[in-house]
Amino acid sequence: MHQMRDTKYEPLTLQAGNFIKERRVDKYLHSRPELSEFSRSFIQSIIKEGAVKVNGKIVKPSFKLSPGDKIDLTVPEPPSKEILPEDIPLNIIYKDDDIIVLNKQSDMLVHPARGNTHGTLVNALAFYSDKLSSGLGEFRPGIVHRLDRNTTGVMVVTKNDTAQWKIAKQFERRQVKKTYLAIVHGTPELTADRINAPLGVHPKVREKYAIRPEVGKEAITFYEVLESFRGFSLLKMTPKTGRTHQIRVHLSYIKHPIVADDMYGGKLVYPWQLADAEPAVQEPVISRVALHASTLEFKHPTTDEMVKFEAPLPEDMQNLLDMLRKYRRDPTSREPKA
Repeated sequence: MHQMRDTKYEPLTLQAGNFIKERRVDKYLHSRPELSEFSRSFIQSIIKEGAVKVNGKIVKPSFKLSPGDKIDLTVPEPPSKEILPEDIPLNIIYKDDDIIVLNKQSDMLVHPARGNTHGTLVNALAFYSDKLSSGLGEFRPGIVHRLDRNTTGVMVVTKNDTAQWKIAKQFERRQVKKTYLAIVHGTPELTADRINAPLGVHPKVREKYAIRPEVGKEAITFYEVLESFRGFSLLKMTPKTGRTHQIRVHLSYIKHPIVADDMYGGKLVYPWQLADAEPAVQEPVISRVALHASTLEFKHPTTDEMVKFEAPLPEDMQNLLDMLRKYRRDPTSREPKA
């Protein structure tokens, strides 16, 4: 195994086996143990950049292999173990000697991952603070929990290892209270309910998650309808467990996917649609998943007192909400809750 790691980042020559027929080159390379560290999308990107040749010719990701084809490729060097500090503005809600609480912006990964080593929250934190805890694994200093790339809202980061394990333990024991706001398609029949459906990796699409009754892990989310409109509603979500993509998959499961969440059935919404006007060439009202981590409540690692932090609704979600209130008021709908 160690020897494989040594050669993994050098030029590789592979030969398609005798039973390989009409198999896409990107899928074949993704299945090879020598390339197990890399995602299929990353492999597709290096093919597009001309780093892969079949029988001496540059090919596309969709190229179909035949038995005995010779594949030459060069994969990049492993990323440096160092986190590069980057001057990226952060919206800090609170800070002290133990924690930093921030309102994460959209289109920002929490920590570096394959093919994304810059522009992450960790890069910004490395610039902002000279003290961060070890974090959960490599390239994750200060990180005790995550939000999806396009989910905005409140996050806590730890500045020392004592604070880290104390807060991580609270997450593990489900003692941290989290609430999210989501704008979804349609309005659930019940004004409040519990969704209890186990989650696991999607059986066919590696980047997705799905309801997996037989093999999934327990996943429980409570929801409450705060405000309803013609065709849409604003929900308050309180997850009891913290599975990846949990709220997104659960809302899709009850047939009320989040607006703009195309991975799980949500659609983009345009101003002309909300206004019931003629179709027009316009930008969507919101171009990312309409999900926001609204509040976070936990026991402070030093004072042992419960602390609660709130992040206001971001501009894009507020804009969508304002348009729904303007154009999609339903006389029979529930009034907004305070």
